[in-house]
Amino acid sequence: MLAAVTAAAAVVASLAPAAAEAPKRIASLNLCTDQLLLALADPEQIVGLSPFARDPVLSWTAAQAERFPVLSGGAEDAMMLKPDLVVAGRFERRATRELLARRGLPLADFDIVRSIDEAKQQIARMGALVGHPERAVAHIAAIDAALARLRAAASRSGLRVLAVSRRGWVPGADSLTSSLLAAAGLVNAASELGIATGGFASLEEIVATKPDLVLVASAQETAEDQGQAFLLHPALQRLYPPERRIVVPEMLTVCGGPMLAEALDRLAAALTRAAP
Repeated sequence: MLAAVTAAAAVVASLAPAAAEAPKRIASLNLCTDQLLLALADPEQIVGLSPFARDPVLSWTAAQAERFPVLSGGAEDAMMLKPDLVVAGRFERRATRELLARRGLPLADFDIVRSIDEAKQQIARMGALVGHPERAVAHIAAIDAALARLRAAASRSGLRVLAVSRRGWVPGADSLTSSLLAAAGLVNAASELGIATGGFASLEEIVATKPDLVLVASAQETAEDQGQAFLLHPALQRLYPPERRIVVPEMLTVCGGPMLAEALDRLAAALTRAAP
């Protein structure tokens, strides 16, 4: 663990030099920046979070978010809180970004995370922005330790895995999910479907591809709507019973951040159960 902490400290030092003075009032407009902020900032630094911050399906920090105001995701109500820093996704609406710029509010953009390394870089950056690089070091070390446990559990390599979510959505080869699979020596079968960053696959395409395992967000056996019903189709149930399904909740993979340590441990546990 000491080696992981030392390596994490080096990442933080090289990628995210500490700010001269930490902001005292920070607003977040994005689900992923919400979670980074909640993990790394002091509660009194946070003045508002995105509309999805309390979503228990998507947000790993939904319970923590309950104590903070929820914003619309636009610039107007964020400005009313008079933050000295706004953190957001790089692809926020152009009008929102322009309005914040006109008001002279500092904006820190965070891109979509497509790999474990990018996730660690963002943790380091947010830790520096909020004035708590030591917290970033601890979270990065936890991810590195989970990576080591996963590699120790991955006794089989080269298995083809297809991650499938609602209505047949499949994250592509250039995605965080693909990076997690690669860390375990697994292959994202999405490339066989020609899916690079993400796209929908039909039931027929999935069955024809015949991945060794499927990765799903839930072990739920009943569907609440048509989107979930896709995953419970008899053909998929027959080909992929529970022992051939890896379950990693969506809240652990939709963003890159400290939650990746838990995602990696879930993957390690699933591989241990699946090992011959």
